[in-house]
Amino acid sequence: MPSDSRSLFDLNPDYSISTRITEQGTVISVGDGIIWVQGLPSAMMDEVIYLEDGSTALVFLLDPEKLGAIVLEQKASLSSGISVRRSGRRLDITIGDSVLGRVLDPLGRPLDDMPAPADHQRGLLEVTSPTILDRNFVRNPLYTGNRIIDSQIPIGKGQRQLIIGDNGLGKTSLAVDAILRQQGEDVLCVYVSIGQTRSSVATLIDTLQEQGATAYTTLVVAEANELSGCRYLAPFSGCAIAEYWMQRGKDTLIIYDDLTQHAQAYRELSLLLHRPPGREAYPGDIFYLHSRLLERTTVLSPELGGGSMTALPIVETKQGEIASYIPTNLISITDGQIYLDQKLFAAGMLPAIDVTRSVSRIGGKAQHPAIKQEAGRIRLDYLQFLELEAFTRFGTRLEPAMEAKLKRGRVLRQIMVQDRLTPVSATGQLTWLIAYNEKLLDDCELNRLPSILLQLEAAAKQSKLTLDASRDQWRQQIQTWLQPT
Repeated sequence: MPSDSRSLFDLNPDYSISTRITEQGTVISVGDGIIWVQGLPSAMMDEVIYLEDGSTALVFLLDPEKLGAIVLEQKASLSSGISVRRSGRRLDITIGDSVLGRVLDPLGRPLDDMPAPADHQRGLLEVTSPTILDRNFVRNPLYTGNRIIDSQIPIGKGQRQLIIGDNGLGKTSLAVDAILRQQGEDVLCVYVSIGQTRSSVATLIDTLQEQGATAYTTLVVAEANELSGCRYLAPFSGCAIAEYWMQRGKDTLIIYDDLTQHAQAYRELSLLLHRPPGREAYPGDIFYLHSRLLERTTVLSPELGGGSMTALPIVETKQGEIASYIPTNLISITDGQIYLDQKLFAAGMLPAIDVTRSVSRIGGKAQHPAIKQEAGRIRLDYLQFLELEAFTRFGTRLEPAMEAKLKRGRVLRQIMVQDRLTPVSATGQLTWLIAYNEKLLDDCELNRLPSILLQLEAAAKQSKLTLDASRDQWRQQIQTWLQPT
């Protein structure tokens, strides 16, 4: 028998004739990045659906008579009346090492004029967070390179540390400096930009390129002019990319900039889909939105590779009000917060971190013992200085001992001032801590302190001493470095 006349049973013995039933819906309305579809009774939440004109959408609301979906890819011909069919799959994104150094949108499409990532591995945007038995304790430090944070508000790998403050106080700069500090530390970074302007994103990319950080960093960008659906998906896309590396035993750092914009995008979607509004017009499940995202941040157990994902979510306040709705929710979800204050910023204290309102609930357990021992006295000294300085505003005459405390407090405050793009090494942190505690900087002029700190940082990097060296060795070495040449 000729080959072209063989039956399907000859070509595939397992072939069987059966009735195949498929559903076909119809778009009944389109607008503001949302479509309403009728006729897909078996569609599931978070399922991708295909439209006749080539557009795609994501099921976001199930109703007895119709369903609401977020438009993912919109063609010019999208209109009511076209047919819709189910895909049976959930939304995923390209993951793997090929996305390092790339700028992607929330759907994994390149924004950097380069070919699409070569990896064929896909990761789901929405997955269940690891169980308690799959997690491990936060034990290893993640250094940000900032003197205040690494000494007073330490962060451990696998921690969720909130960066909170008003607009324009340097929250993004603090997060970018944390990325730069990971150079050479074998930590892969993901930066998620949500609702930022194109100029801000371009400046960020230029900074990372100039500092050589793009080799270990992936950017997921949903610009301010994007539809609310893309801004809503952005942090989940970034989390899926970081989660892939974590599950393969690597340490990752992810920045969400910022979750205020993310919450607003979710509110827009909910109102467009006629969901009942709650407080400040946010839907009732706004708390669950961020908890299910941030709960994926953790340290995995050794049996699962021991990888970690550290999250630095950013949230914006208005007039310093940290008790407002979204900030309050995020404070309750995270393991501490770094609070940036408007008054400190106006006074030139940069970064404008308010030590009195900032806290790290679990980072101290990951802090190196040598740094922890030296930093233990610093916070109390600084708080006492702030109280004493406020008292002196009344013009009261002070005893010599109080004058000495004031002078040391001013030295400490000047040490806390740090320029952008100047991350401090771990040994550099220990160097200035010992120098301050040993009163080796008390006689220095305040305007000379920045250059002295840079001198100590450079010497510490070149030194063979490690954090595990004895305190006496460090003290003697620091005294040598501070001797005039």
